[in-house]
Amino acid sequence: MQLQHIELKNLAISPLNVRKVGAKSVDDLMPSIQAHGVIQPLLVRPSDEGFEVVAGQRRFHALQKLDDAANNESKPEPVPCLVMESGDDAKAVEASLAENIARLPMDEIDQYKAFAALIKQGRDVADIASQFGITERHVTQRLAIANLIAPILTAYRKGEVDPTAVRLLTMATKSQQKAWVKLLKSDDEYAPQGYQLKCWLFGGNQITTTAALFDLEAYDGNIISDLFGEERYFDDAAKFWPLQNQAIAEKRDAYLAEGWSDVIIWELGDYFPSYEYVETAKEDGGKVYIIPAHNGEVTCYEGQLSHADVKKRDRATKGDSDAPKAKAELTKPMQNYLDVHRHSAVRLELLNAQELALRLAVAQMICSSELWEVKADPQKTANDAIESSLSENAAQARFAEQRALIFELLGMSEKDGDTLVPYKHEWQKSRDIHTVLAKLITLDDESVMKIFTFVVAETLPCGSALVEVLSNQLDVDMAEYWQSDECFLSLLRDKSVINAVLKDTAGKAKADGNITSTAKVQKQLISEALAAKSDSDKPAWLPRYMRFPMRSYTKQGGISAIDQWSSVRKHYR
Repeated sequence: MQLQHIELKNLAISPLNVRKVGAKSVDDLMPSIQAHGVIQPLLVRPSDEGFEVVAGQRRFHALQKLDDAANNESKPEPVPCLVMESGDDAKAVEASLAENIARLPMDEIDQYKAFAALIKQGRDVADIASQFGITERHVTQRLAIANLIAPILTAYRKGEVDPTAVRLLTMATKSQQKAWVKLLKSDDEYAPQGYQLKCWLFGGNQITTTAALFDLEAYDGNIISDLFGEERYFDDAAKFWPLQNQAIAEKRDAYLAEGWSDVIIWELGDYFPSYEYVETAKEDGGKVYIIPAHNGEVTCYEGQLSHADVKKRDRATKGDSDAPKAKAELTKPMQNYLDVHRHSAVRLELLNAQELALRLAVAQMICSSELWEVKADPQKTANDAIESSLSENAAQARFAEQRALIFELLGMSEKDGDTLVPYKHEWQKSRDIHTVLAKLITLDDESVMKIFTFVVAETLPCGSALVEVLSNQLDVDMAEYWQSDECFLSLLRDKSVINAVLKDTAGKAKADGNITSTAKVQKQLISEALAAKSDSDKPAWLPRYMRFPMRSYTKQGGISAIDQWSSVRKHYR
């Protein structure tokens, strides 16, 4: 920037200047400028007709008033100005906003418009908050006003709408905002405020037929017409939502068929903060967000990525090794739950495959150290709930029975606190190898092979690729050993997975009809469907996670069992 002295007649206010209210309140500045001149230069940039003032609007208006008061008796002195480069709108808005935040407070509307302009220039909420030394919450509160239509903003500036109502209206759809403004301007009707406004917005009982995504003939309730208006309403929200949810599910399937990377359906009534997202083309990874409102309206935001997702994508594109990984489909506790249950089944099946156990042992001897230190896998569980669930696993109980038989063959006793194979880092009393060898010599080959196979099975690493390999060789059927329990359902977190499980257990119609329901509601429906299956002659249900090889429900990835099998399957037929 360069300092220049520019004649007052060649200056004009920039349309990018963020202050719209209070700019001409300059009586406090005029005495100082008249006595000492302009001490702080105006920030300007070239325009077609001279220069436009980006920051310093009040000083400019004060100079104009002083010039008018002089009645052209003396020519005004040129104004000191710092000249910016032309064409840089983002920097111009930043400069104006930075000055005005520190000076005479702008009203919320001016701040919203300023922040919104920066968002359009590529800034995100965190950047703006950091730039101006304010909280991200302060920025998002102002940006939320972006959802308000102009009549509400005007009424708010005039003091006709209180701040509480404005905050609630930021969560309203455009049609709700228009309806509320109509009530506000009406002489005969009342525009709800406060708690009543919240009930008016989120009651969910007044659903118009225009909100339906389905054919109205499919609705088996009554449709009520407004005798004094053109709107028609569904009389029963409970009958409306299953049909609307099925239509939403069809929209999701259609978007996916069109090639969108992901379609996220939000729970009923959740607010979509559009200012936290960036418009992104389908081919660049843009997602579709489907947002259902309590009044039945469904808004589809196509081609959206959060600012965080954009940064992750850009880092990945640049090959940044420190780029955050995408959210995995399974949580660590759920991965642990699956590992211990699947390990139990494969380990038991291995007891009946002595030749395979022998070859596995030989491979471990070859690929490990020259001294093969045998340790049993402790099946460490992440929490008490998983520990309790594992104790109910049929394979776990039968494996314990086999352990008792092996102890009996060797003349050992579990009551003494002894273990056949020690666990890692576990202290164990010394055992005389000659005593054990002498006992083995007295046993026939079949008994020795049984002991050998048990030792190999008990040293099978839980959660390893070997579990996936052996399950493929042994054709393990988890339905013989595992049944769905409360622990399994409690560990499901991903909404897309929960809805897919509901589809598996209760059918597509039930899953689609509850696609916007909470996770708790959908899990309850899964429990009811599984309870009904247990009373029938149908085969036991197995989630994709309990099948061999394991399969996922989403494209998120990050499931170790699937990744492990994919990396080693080329070595096996």
